[in-house]
Amino acid sequence: MDLRVLKYFEEVVQSGSFARAAERVHITQPALSKAIHQLEDELGVVLLERGKRGVGLKVTAAGELVLEHARQLLAGRARLLADLQDMTALQRGELRLGLPPLGSGEIFAPILARFREQYPAIQLSLLERGGEELAAAVRDEQIELAATILPLREDMAMLFVHDDPIRVALPRSHPLAGQSEIALGALAETPLVMFEHGFVLNRLIREACQSVGFTPREVARIGQPGFGLALVAAGAGAMLLPDIVAQRHAVEGVVLRPLTGSDLRWRLALVWRQGASLSFAARAFIALTRQAHPLG
Repeated sequence: MDLRVLKYFEEVVQSGSFARAAERVHITQPALSKAIHQLEDELGVVLLERGKRGVGLKVTAAGELVLEHARQLLAGRARLLADLQDMTALQRGELRLGLPPLGSGEIFAPILARFREQYPAIQLSLLERGGEELAAAVRDEQIELAATILPLREDMAMLFVHDDPIRVALPRSHPLAGQSEIALGALAETPLVMFEHGFVLNRLIREACQSVGFTPREVARIGQPGFGLALVAAGAGAMLLPDIVAQRHAVEGVVLRPLTGSDLRWRLALVWRQGASLSFAARAFIALTRQAHPLG
């Protein structure tokens, strides 16, 4: 059923004449009369009892019923268009975003602040987990966007955001602390403070260590880099983390050295399901991220 024809029918009833209704809807009177006849044929009822020469129109009982439902449908269409206009203008909607504890303060906090400033009516639903859990949440459609580190599975689309070297955090008293740079293999006998389950960096660190011939000795697992560096300062062991994070959470008694002898890096990306139809809010967040990190 064509909503446009229902609008024509409503105009005929309101105008009381085909001629006046035709002027209002900007079609010819014969075309309008034909459209109403086709609607009657489609529904199998008479909607209007026509007087001579198209005057004295009377709405039948069936016509009253159709008119009631037509007005509901037309009102629903108007609400839909208004809602879509609000959404496209980002006057309403929701951004379902996943961010990891590691690096989000440094990379995404300024972008989120800009997003809130530009689109204050958008509701923000934030999930904080490790990158592996966030990628799974994207695949399960719990969230639209997530930040995680590379590499990715093939079912994910991405915007590359940031590439950072890995630093070795050591207690100032550690035998290796005096070196200008530290080879990954030199950490074979040093306990490592690692991240909690679900952090992609954990897996990459283990794989990098195994590639140079040792399995890391995990002394603790942490969820926040500040606490991990505090453990390092207390002499619990060493820690591998991105330079941008290590610099922000610098702790007295900890030295930071470049890591050598490995391709291990922290390469951050904003990801979403391949082929997904993203919300306007998600597209806006991607655009702001691209503005903030144009090399991505």
